[in-house]
Amino acid sequence: MKNEGRSSEASTTSTMARGEGENGSTMSRRASVLAHRIEQGAASLATFAEGLSDSQWSTVVPGDGRTVGVTVHHVGSMYPIEVQLAHVLASGKAIEGVTWAVVAGINAQHAEEYSSVSKTEALSLLRTNSRAAAAAVRALSDDELDRANTVSLNADAPLTAQFFIEDHALRHSWHHLAKLRAAVGQ
Repeated sequence: MKNEGRSSEASTTSTMARGEGENGSTMSRRASVLAHRIEQGAASLATFAEGLSDSQWSTVVPGDGRTVGVTVHHVGSMYPIEVQLAHVLASGKAIEGVTWAVVAGINAQHAEEYSSVSKTEALSLLRTNSRAAAAAVRALSDDELDRANTVSLNADAPLTAQFFIEDHALRHSWHHLAKLRAAVGQ
């Protein structure tokens, strides 16, 4: 059936409701919805960033120390790690050795390395990596989303892969978008 005259949003929603993958195979509706939400967050962050002046792009985020531009790039750079860790849980394995101190070190190194990142580069990374993250999440089954194991980042709490996705890859763009809007007064 062709989707003539329908928006891609309507087509995506319809496909998600049927639980069909792009190739017509059955997929997890939950995974598809999670992936779509990751894409929504990244798109919202990208739209916000596209409208910023050079001055706003260089604004330091209060309480964070990174510029708006570095933070946008940071969100894009973290998708592969966040999804890789979710896949660890989805396979039934524990996440070990990841602590908030490790995360702070990754963030500090990233901020130093990308201190003068361009808007074009940051938005390209955000779009590319959010699409890849969404595709990786769409590939998960309900059973994989439901698998739980301990997560060192969260005091070894037994968390499901779905929760980890929601708390990291999905929430990350929204979390920073709110802080960035406040930083530039929007």
